[in-house]
Amino acid sequence: MSKIYATDRDGTKVELEGRENMSLMEILRLGGLSIEALCGGSCQCATCHVFIDEPWINDLKPQTDFEEAALEEEGSEVASNSRLSCQIKWHEGLDGIVLTVAPEA
Repeated sequence: MSKIYATDRDGTKVELEGRENMSLMEILRLGGLSIEALCGGSCQCATCHVFIDEPWINDLKPQTDFEEAALEEEGSEVASNSRLSCQIKWHEGLDGIVLTVAPEA
């Protein structure tokens, strides 16, 4: 059983089970975290913004230009480890990933 270790906006830490063929956004929402995902995962709104812990950021596919633009337009703090959770598909190689839901814009 693979794990995701997430911290919600209010500081609550949760351990979630990774699920094949789902994005991190979908898994976080199912786990009750404060991910709005207003666009449904189409990389349009940035309401699924998360900060990926540094050891994991290099294990992810690079951001697309669309993802980078959505994050820049969001209006909240964007960091080098900022990602849209809708753009990260879960796979076994992410077992143990650590992330934090970004503050609301």
